[in-house]
Amino acid sequence: MREIQPAEVGTMPIVDVRGQQEWDAGHAVGAIHIPMSEVVARLDEVPDGAAVICRSGARSGQVVAYLEQQGRDAANVAGGTLQWAAEGRPMVGAVL
Repeated sequence: MREIQPAEVGTMPIVDVRGQQEWDAGHAVGAIHIPMSEVVARLDEVPDGAAVICRSGARSGQVVAYLEQQGRDAANVAGGTLQWAAEGRPMVGAVL
């Protein structure tokens, strides 16, 4: 599984796989919300080359492993949204 640091995301599309309440509390600017439980059904909505993010990196790591099994290019954002926010990356709202 490929893992990248928040600063390495650059222009990659970001897919946030957290639940609705977590998303509503705060998320990366420009992120696409596809909860982990919906990834299989919404696979065609996941852009190739996506940076996948959750709260801490565990769920997104599982999603990246699944995407790679499907032949998709994806990377896990190390430290998740907590690390993203801690580094002062652009956010909508705040992470609780």
